Amino acid sequence: MAEEKRKIFVLVEGAKTDVALMERLLSIYQIDFKYEIVSYCTNIYTLYKEMFEDNDPDDMDLLQLLKSRESDLVKKKLFDASYSDIFLIFDLDPHDSGFTPEKISRMAMYFVESSDVGKLYINYPMVEAFYHMTSIPDPNFDTYYATLNELLAGTYKARVNQENRNHDYRKFAATKEECNIVIGQNISKARWLAGSDSGAGLLPSQAGILAAQLNSLQNDRRIAVLSTCVFFIPEYNPKLIH
Repeated sequence: MAEEKRKIFVLVEGAKTDVALMERLLSIYQIDFKYEIVSYCTNIYTLYKEMFEDNDPDDMDLLQLLKSRESDLVKKKLFDASYSDIFLIFDLDPHDSGFTPEKISRMAMYFVESSDVGKLYINYPMVEAFYHMTSIPDPNFDTYYATLNELLAGTYKARVNQENRNHDYRKFAATKEECNIVIGQNISKARWLAGSDSGAGLLPSQAGILAAQLNSLQNDRRIAVLSTCVFFIPEYNPKLIH
């Protein structure tokens, strides 16, 4: 991404943790563009149903679809604005009843360009992955997995709260230096997972990361803890994390 000023639309899944994380990253890195962060307030499989299940997504406009779901007349105006980029930040949520590998793979292959239909960033298994470190840096981060059983039992968030360095998300990675380390460890883990042999300045594709995670889910009933929503920072400007 170039560094010129833009107006960004960020669609996140939840109304609290997701919004707080994106606002923190934008503030810490002082990225100079206007943005709107909007909560979808449900998971990605609802979006699949509304946009893909009985429709050709190429015939639909994501912003107008979101506008049709919004009851607040003031907020409706957000969806009529012009945006240079659209980011979609969602959790994999493999324990959700709507999850299938085919659905999420189709969406990952479709949402690949932020300046066109939008770019999808998937958190594994959910947004709390960003906070799943016992220290910064965490030498054991590459070994952290979330099992399907704990996701089905609904215990993963409690595990993160327990294992998080500060036991308080507001105090975790509160500086640019610490955020750089967290982002760097997630990038390294993503490269390892995807088997990426690309140059040091390049990130593996979201589709490549997803394929590796789905393979792990199928074979081992677990997925690697990974936050990819942070990747928009180095994609905007790699120098920001160095």
